[in-house]
Amino acid sequence: MPLSHILVPVDFSEKSECAARYAAALRRRFGSRLTLLHVLPPPHYEFGAMEVGGSVLEELFRSRAEQARQDLEAFLAGELPQEGVDRLLLEGDPAAKIVRTAHELGVSLIVMPTHGYGTFRRFILGSVTAKVLHDADCPVWTGVHMEAAKVEDVQLEKIGVGVDLRSQSERTLMWARRFAQEVGAEMALLHVMPSLEGAAGEFYDPEWKQRMEESARQEIRGLMARLGWEAPVLVASGEVAESVCRLAREWGANLLVIGRGSASGVLGRLRANAYSIIRQSTCPVVSV
Repeated sequence: MPLSHILVPVDFSEKSECAARYAAALRRRFGSRLTLLHVLPPPHYEFGAMEVGGSVLEELFRSRAEQARQDLEAFLAGELPQEGVDRLLLEGDPAAKIVRTAHELGVSLIVMPTHGYGTFRRFILGSVTAKVLHDADCPVWTGVHMEAAKVEDVQLEKIGVGVDLRSQSERTLMWARRFAQEVGAEMALLHVMPSLEGAAGEFYDPEWKQRMEESARQEIRGLMARLGWEAPVLVASGEVAESVCRLAREWGANLLVIGRGSASGVLGRLRANAYSIIRQSTCPVVSV
């Protein structure tokens, strides 16, 4: 913090345009440097099923590379300033190149859609986004509804933070707190316990649920006390992704922050729950 350098992988689709506009809005807020990255897949990715080879394959790829260079230069050229915005064209595996470039450039944030529908839609798809989310060192900002929002509609007044009380939670909270302070946003902590409902006909003690919730709240308050600050704590039980998204929606969050740096935990290293949260959330998600 602040976000000194933002990386936006683009495939020239409408969704990547929206991601770039989100990044541009953040750039204006933080004075960040912005890098637009297009990864050109190797020839065998694109032309592997075609009966071409040798000089014909080389010519096809050179033609595609030149077109990609032109497309990258024209991408939002009328909206983004020339100063402080870099355009980078690379060749290789898209996910690996995105992660490596982010690391080499020391970027503070990657902004990308969950899916893209450009010429090479099979490369900037959920699988690529999932790999970037799993492997990137820096936070990743994504969301399934970014294409529905205009830049002037991007709101950051209320930030929900998913915590699972594992070692990654402190890092997630510290990033979210710094970001909230930078943008002047409110924060609320969201914690989901496994469902305590028994099978049909099985006795269920509601007081047990209350005790479990209070225990979770106390542990979260203890974590916050160690960090020296306070925020509302919202606790629910049930299916993790659905419950986290519901808590965020009911609280009116404009942004949801979750952790993904731990190898374990329900909000940990982009396992099924974390990716489900990203797919179900009605607001953008930052995975730290």
